[in-house]
Amino acid sequence: MILHWLGDMFDPGLEGYWGSRNLDEASAACLAVIRQNASKIDGIKMSLLDAEREIQMRRDLPSGVKMYTGDDFNYDRLILGDGQHHSHALLGIFDAIAPVAAAALEALDRGDLTTYQRWMAPTVPLSRHIFEAPTYFYKTGIVFLAYLNGHQKHFRMVAGQESARGIVHLSQLFRLAGDVGLLSDPELAVSRMKLVLALAGVI
Repeated sequence: MILHWLGDMFDPGLEGYWGSRNLDEASAACLAVIRQNASKIDGIKMSLLDAEREIQMRRDLPSGVKMYTGDDFNYDRLILGDGQHHSHALLGIFDAIAPVAAAALEALDRGDLTTYQRWMAPTVPLSRHIFEAPTYFYKTGIVFLAYLNGHQKHFRMVAGQESARGIVHLSQLFRLAGDVGLLSDPELAVSRMKLVLALAGVI
């Protein structure tokens, strides 16, 4: 199995997920469970947006248990690793950056670190923007980018969550996505962005 430590920035109801609001105590409890059941556990995904805690945790994992990063703020360096350990990629942002991430990971598989970093590092500002606080509204940005790229016909979400992010946030997302080549059909993206801006009364 793969365990998932989902932080309360993604869902406030998950505060104290491992029996304590103190993250040091929670980490110790989590590691105890993993060590007692290591033969049944493939790995753990950490979604705490805390790179240093993830690095420490992966150092402490039993041999054979993988660290899967869910850190949408620092994934580029966590996947690259520190020469001894690295995190495997299991990220929400990959839905939005799939073409660029695929090229970056192919380069990493070849041992071409320069190309990996050239592709992956520029996606981080976009990801940090999409997952900025309140982080649990990140789905709005993911769906908006899917809309811009023609993967769906509308920008509507359950419970009206398309309105969870303001027009300034969405405009910045549009710019950042364009900067890293993630608008697959720029003309379509521009036309749809204009519709959203018009609806917001900007143009």
